[in-house]
This record gives sequence, C-alpha cells and structure tokens, in this order.
Amino acid sequence: MIERYTLPEMGSIWTEEAKFQSWLDVEIAACEAQAQLGMVPAEALAEIKKKAAFKQERILEIEAEVRHDVIAFLTNVNENVGDAGRYIHVGMTSSDVLDTGLALQLKASVALLRQELNKLAAAI
Repeated sequence: MIERYTLPEMGSIWTEEAKFQSWLDVEIAACEAQAQLGMVPAEALAEIKKKAAFKQERILEIEAEVRHDVIAFLTNVNENVGDAGRYIHVGMTSSDVLDTGLALQLKASVALLRQELNKLAAAI
C-alpha cells in the first residue's frame, strides 16, 4: 500500500500483526467448533482462549529456522498455550488458515470501504 493514499484504518487491517491476528482468530474459531463437536475438551478450549497469543518478532525468528510461516506461527502460539495447544490446528491445513484469515481481512476492508462510501454519499 502507498501510505499517503491509505486510510490509517485500512492500513492497520493489512499489517503483519493484523494478518497473524486473523490467523489466530481462525485457529480459535476452529477450536470452538471442535469443542461443540466434543473433539476439544472445554478446559482445553478455555486454556487456549485465555493464553493464545503471538509475538511477530518470535514468529519471524522461528520462520528463519523452519522456513514455513504457519509452522512458525503455530510454534509461537503453542509456546504460550502449553499442553492445550495440541488441539490447535487439528484437521486443518496451512491453506485453511491462510485463506480464511485473508477472507477475514477482506471482510474488514469491505466494511471500512462501505463506511467511507456512506460518508461520501451523505456529503454529496
């Protein structure tokens, strides 16, 4: 994005931090769905929701070693979650996380565009 032409709100949707947050949102949503199906114990889900976090710098460190962005991300999240982390990413592929995370970012972008278009329409 060209910063001078980008709304700060739009720019914040497309940061690396926001990308990783969308991935985390996807992983937690998958754990919630699997908990509803009885595949993830309620205690593990609570632990995941409480402790799931990441640090962009740490992800990049791990990625330099393993050469895989999603593995680096999951490794860092599991460093924070502990034993309950074994339920994260079960039955998923990297593409599931990447594509769904991207869709969440696109959805947020469209919502912002609609908001700005409504402001434009009101001004006209």
